[in-house]
Amino acid sequence: MEHYNNSVVLRGELAGLPEFSHENHGRRFFRFILEVARLSGTVDRLPVVAEESILNTVELNGGSMLTVTGQVRSHNCRVDGIRRLLIFVFAGSVTAEDGEPINDVTVEGPLCREPTFRRTPLGREICDAMLAVPRGFRRADYLPCILWGRTAQELSRCQVRDRVRICGRLQSRAYTKQTEDGPVERTAYEISALTAELLDDPL
Repeated sequence: MEHYNNSVVLRGELAGLPEFSHENHGRRFFRFILEVARLSGTVDRLPVVAEESILNTVELNGGSMLTVTGQVRSHNCRVDGIRRLLIFVFAGSVTAEDGEPINDVTVEGPLCREPTFRRTPLGREICDAMLAVPRGFRRADYLPCILWGRTAQELSRCQVRDRVRICGRLQSRAYTKQTEDGPVERTAYEISALTAELLDDPL
């Protein structure tokens, strides 16, 4: 039996009204940005995709506080001839409620490439990893993760196909990419790990 774990709970402010994204088998899906504040005051702007029927149960206004539960998903697409991996939250439920910001993610799956360990100029230890989180119908979501300190050291010793459970938050990060037409501002999304656990049992 296929075993996987992919769950996310977000609570933040709706940055704008949902816009139509796509239609699949007669079901209409909409996309919106949820702004989730960190304790530091930094705000993560996270893309959410939800089915129309889910959104119809909630009264939406720009600036509303929403709680979203669902999964972190990835989608490969071509933009201007370049293949890009899009990361987003696929909503299973959306409710309007006040409260403290929440950004909790748990994902589980095998590493699909060798972890990359590095140190910043100030000596901070960082490890970049890519998890292939199984989904139904023999599909998988490829989710970039970033780990810090001792957790980074431990994961850097793992190998491709080792199964790992990571708990943390989904974060957005602005960066500048140099292109033939000059610098372009882009946003990357990744799971910032609080904990990482190597799982012994096979897939």
